[in-house]
Amino acid sequence: MRELGIIALLFVGFIANSQNKGNVIGTIDNYPDFQSNYVTARNVDVWLPEDYSDTQKYSVLYMHDGQMLYDPEKSWNKQAWDIDNVATDLLKANKLKNFIVVGIWNGGQTRHIDYFPQKPFEALSQTEKDTVNAQLQRSSRTNEIFKPVSDNYLQFIVKELKPFIDKKYSVYTKRENTFIMGSSMGGLISMYAICEYPKVFGGAVCLSTHWPGTFTLDNNPVPNAFISYLSENLPKANGHKIYFDCGDQTLDALYPAIQEKVDAVMTAKGYDETNWMTAFFPGENHSEKAWNKRLNIPLEFILGKNIK
Repeated sequence: MRELGIIALLFVGFIANSQNKGNVIGTIDNYPDFQSNYVTARNVDVWLPEDYSDTQKYSVLYMHDGQMLYDPEKSWNKQAWDIDNVATDLLKANKLKNFIVVGIWNGGQTRHIDYFPQKPFEALSQTEKDTVNAQLQRSSRTNEIFKPVSDNYLQFIVKELKPFIDKKYSVYTKRENTFIMGSSMGGLISMYAICEYPKVFGGAVCLSTHWPGTFTLDNNPVPNAFISYLSENLPKANGHKIYFDCGDQTLDALYPAIQEKVDAVMTAKGYDETNWMTAFFPGENHSEKAWNKRLNIPLEFILGKNIK
């Protein structure tokens, strides 16, 4: 009952600021400083396709780093995924099921602790945790003792944000129509989400997944911890779809060897081409521009109509 009360308060308290100005195709409902009992308040943007109607039902795609999705002027590197354009082109071509996008802005300074899978980190020895902490301090990702809070971040999505979206919009609410997507650390938390909440998420898209967790492969215990976690917690292949990819330039150069180990786990757990895809993009780097160029591939994989 307490959670229902919280959801009701959230629903009453948030009024969307809708916009379809500029170069955005469709409508974006803005929810500034979405309040939570689990994480710091953050903006949430909900993208609706041009022909959105309450008389139809829509799948839902939750995306991390929401400030990087539409407007390059709001992003730190002046790049954006441009998902509204990519999605609109695919919808007009009748290649995708109807869906909306829920863009969750990252928490700025809390991004790394919000997105770093918590249980694999907690399974490390104290010496290994100290190593991770030192590596992250050297890369200026933390000034304090590193302690992930991604379990809280996922509770925010599942227990607060999803009920709000389910009530506010004309959407399907079951697992088979609920998906989660991100890149880099956002790829990690998407992987973690489908493992922790396999009854909530039917698909996860993980682009340029930041498997090292830190920014070096030297003396780094994190990749093996993630592999072990996947081996023990990967959801059953039946009823789930998972997409991975990476390039081989800039930060993506750290990923291919680890991704091969992840792929071995996927195969061992019974995943095949019907419910899993790993794609490699030689020459591509770690940027929104790179992810934009291949965004159609994972969208069609998890939301495709399978037209014959």
